[in-house]
Amino acid sequence: MKARQQTSFLFDLDGTLVDSVYDHVLAWHDALQEEGIEVSVWRLHRKIGMSGGLFTKALARETGLEFGPEMLEKLRLLHIKYYGSRSHRTRPLPGARELLSYLSGNDIPWAIATSGRIETAGPVLKILGVDPAEHTIITRDMVRYAKPDPDLFLAAAEKLDVDIGTACVVGDAIWDMLAARRARALGIGLLSGGYGTEELERAGAYRVYEDPADLLAHIDEVGGRR
Repeated sequence: MKARQQTSFLFDLDGTLVDSVYDHVLAWHDALQEEGIEVSVWRLHRKIGMSGGLFTKALARETGLEFGPEMLEKLRLLHIKYYGSRSHRTRPLPGARELLSYLSGNDIPWAIATSGRIETAGPVLKILGVDPAEHTIITRDMVRYAKPDPDLFLAAAEKLDVDIGTACVVGDAIWDMLAARRARALGIGLLSGGYGTEELERAGAYRVYEDPADLLAHIDEVGGRR
């Protein structure tokens, strides 16, 4: 008789474990305005969850502007500057610390895989109470491609030494769900990043919860048995 394969959890960071999506939106808005580029805030929100590089390329396509490599790098650095001015106020989402503590306490493997680079993810991980030296953290710096490519989640599963096919990817954006599908993992959507239930389900989420606290309350539904 084969042993039961244990579920593991691979988490996005911004909008999934910490309440930082709109900080990123406003940081990009400030960065673009500094360069005289006008883009509505709601359009920026629709692209949060991609890597900074993909984000700016998507904006170039949408606005019809041509961003050369120098401008792309300048915008990336401006985003880091403006996000850094806000990130000290970032707070964990309800239930985030408790959810991670529950998983650790029950020997259920988990990791964080974020499209953010270490410059922006590092301070927020500290606020969340997660030490990269003690837990599996995969950032944009560590993989070739970011979401919606599956590289971040595949790297997290490999570092945890778990089967990606039995992993649950938890994220707040359609980019997380698309990456989960391409990785052949199960997608769990959270509403805490501003995307709606139908959007997340269309992108591949098989369950959708309000936030980490709601996921913890229903953890038995997704294989994280108490």
